[in-house]
Amino acid sequence: MMSLLFNVPIVAANNAQGAESTGTGINMTLICIVAIIIGLLLLLYPMYVRLIQLKNKTKEAMSGIDVQLKKRYDLIPNILTIAQKYMEHERGLFDEITRLRTAAAGIKSDADTIGKKIELDNQIASKMGQLMVNVENYPQLKADGTMMQAMQTYSEVEEHIAAARRFYNSAVNELNNAVEIFPSSLIAGMIGISSYPFFETDEQSRQAVNASDYLK
Repeated sequence: MMSLLFNVPIVAANNAQGAESTGTGINMTLICIVAIIIGLLLLLYPMYVRLIQLKNKTKEAMSGIDVQLKKRYDLIPNILTIAQKYMEHERGLFDEITRLRTAAAGIKSDADTIGKKIELDNQIASKMGQLMVNVENYPQLKADGTMMQAMQTYSEVEEHIAAARRFYNSAVNELNNAVEIFPSSLIAGMIGISSYPFFETDEQSRQAVNASDYLK
């Protein structure tokens, strides 16, 4: 009986030590989990911030293109109105340019529509190039001072569009690299940021819209 009494405190002490040890183990596990979470946040948050900054920079560049394209859209009707007085046989070309202009002007550029916007504006540039080439066949039109002034303005607008396009493509390149390269690609997928298309034109279209070539 005496030995049992002496054993009770020893068992109780062992149980207390075990509970304390278990509690300490749980606390250490929680600390490790919290530390890992904090570490991940410190690692991933800068990537998140950079992705948002690059996306906003791309949207800003896209807005810059829209501003310049609107100047083009506003100028085209003036050019067509003057040209129609002399170029009676180009009705089909006028109608096609007007159709493309109306379609492109009705699109507000964003991540989902910028591809279509680029496609339409490349077609506009190509058709306007055709128009300016055809001006060579109409000496009276080429001698019209109002037409020459409009074409000169158009050439300046195209230069501004080219500059805005370069800025946009630079922003898109940075964003696409971040979206496509691991590990920031994981964050991009989680927050729904995807690649943007480049605003590219073929060599023929780039040359065709240089109106100054036809003012000589």
